[in-house]
Amino acid sequence: MIRKVLGFYLLACSVVWAAPEGLTNEELVRYHDLLEELRCLVCQNQNLAESNASLANDLKRQVEDMIRAGQTDEQIKTYLQARYGDFVLYRPPFKPTTWVLWISPFVVLIVVLLIAWLTLRKRQATQTRTDAVDRDALKRLLDNE
Repeated sequence: MIRKVLGFYLLACSVVWAAPEGLTNEELVRYHDLLEELRCLVCQNQNLAESNASLANDLKRQVEDMIRAGQTDEQIKTYLQARYGDFVLYRPPFKPTTWVLWISPFVVLIVVLLIAWLTLRKRQATQTRTDAVDRDALKRLLDNE
């Protein structure tokens, strides 16, 4: 029983950690770095390293072949970006078609801070008016006695 569990564990590890053979250590590091930077077009929320989709496996082989052919990381990214669009990159370039992706988080932050500031300002103004009314009412009560 223990042998079966151990065998299954080793098989699972070899499938998960399988790396392309024949790549140098430097090429292997580049390969894994590229897979982390490229998005799976099927899964959409996973990078190529995490995905087991058939298209992701095809892209992994394609990246491996391009590394073996001596292409640089930029050449590989440019090729995949030209073929699949900016969506394939986890960090799309800053250009007019992707400005919304890059700028929208800052716009949302500014809007939220503006709403919070206006809400606090309104609350302070309301509190000041309430305090003034309470003082006037207290003064009238004291004057009547």
